[in-house]
Amino acid sequence: MVQTQQAPTRSHVQHAKVQPLGNRVLVRRLAAEEKLKGGIILPDTAKKKQEQAKVVAVGPGKKDKSGVVHPSPVTVGDTILMEKYSGQEVNFEGEEFVILRFEDIIALVTE
Repeated sequence: MVQTQQAPTRSHVQHAKVQPLGNRVLVRRLAAEEKLKGGIILPDTAKKKQEQAKVVAVGPGKKDKSGVVHPSPVTVGDTILMEKYSGQEVNFEGEEFVILRFEDIIALVTE
């Protein structure tokens, strides 16, 4: 008999041994544009923070007062728009991530 593995649920997906708790999401900011439309190359100090990010891991969800867990509105791999200065920037194993709350996600980017 062949056993099939189920896809991991939102609360079990993790990256680099970091698992967000509660209503938090671990994201990686997308790379900022290095060139302007006119061909001018920007130095690192002039680049603005990117507001688009890729979801790397999600927490199990937020519990309300009655104990019901409300799951994350996003899944691993989604591209999101987030508030510019929201979340906590963390460095883990040489990579930069941002941990933010579900409420700090402005929109889901669809292709």
